[in-house]
Amino acid sequence: MNLARLDLNLLVALDALLQERSVTRAAERMGLGQPAVSAQLGRLRRHFHDDLLTRAGNQYRLTPLAVQLKERVRVALSGAERVFAAEPDFDPASSTREFSMLMSDYGIAVLGSGIAARLAEEAPGTRLRFPANTPKMVDAAVHELVHTDLLVIPHGFVDDLPHADLYRDEWVCLVAADNTGVGASLTVAQLETMPWVVTYHGPTASTPAARQMRMLGIEPHVQVVTETFLTVPGLIAGTDRVALLQRRLADGIPDELGVRAVACPFDAAPLVEAMWWHPMYDADPEHRYLRDVVMRTVAAVIGIDGVDAPLRRK
Repeated sequence: MNLARLDLNLLVALDALLQERSVTRAAERMGLGQPAVSAQLGRLRRHFHDDLLTRAGNQYRLTPLAVQLKERVRVALSGAERVFAAEPDFDPASSTREFSMLMSDYGIAVLGSGIAARLAEEAPGTRLRFPANTPKMVDAAVHELVHTDLLVIPHGFVDDLPHADLYRDEWVCLVAADNTGVGASLTVAQLETMPWVVTYHGPTASTPAARQMRMLGIEPHVQVVTETFLTVPGLIAGTDRVALLQRRLADGIPDELGVRAVACPFDAAPLVEAMWWHPMYDADPEHRYLRDVVMRTVAAVIGIDGVDAPLRRK
């Protein structure tokens, strides 16, 4: 297809129409008159040989093709915006850029405030966004990283993307402080019989330690599933449940929450937290600055060499 023959402004119209599902609202969003947007919809329908929007009562619905196009158009527009927003030199002090980092609440708890503080000091006009982290987004990391600066996640989920290792952590088992059935340590037999709280539980969504546990033949009795790590202590306290949690997160839990960490009764491989990005941003000055901010934050929060820094114990 010859892009020179296409009016790429139609991408903006297509995005507005697919997002709003209304010619009137799309026109308001674009600051154009309704006849102009109707004409653009007509051109789009002729190009795709598809209605894109079909009336259903008083509303419009997306056709199957339009559903496929919706996310592709968002990615294409985001890439175009970054192309035309690029500058030969990047000055953090005068930048108004919004940086986005896709990471779990665990990652935000460990590094989020440090990164935000450093940006506020060095680049006060920028904004930092933490979009919701979902298994679906991680599975589509290559596409997500076209319009998201960084994905911060341990090894084992993403391959074949540029990355930098940040720090090392280990897994512990979390139990209620008043659980008299658990002493100073747990046994494998207890892990097999106790009810579990698990995070990101699904065919492709699971922590590395949980996958390793299953490979060892330990199949947990899952009672509660949560997709946030910070909710785990509240789901453990006052119960006979058990959960796997990162040591750096467990060390920060106040005693009054009524939980305690004990060593895993199996050799749980440590996790190595890393940041991943799309290769097209390797040499981008703004992106390189953000990566440098993250690395300097790790050095300040974790230690000079984050990956080999010793873990703090309570």
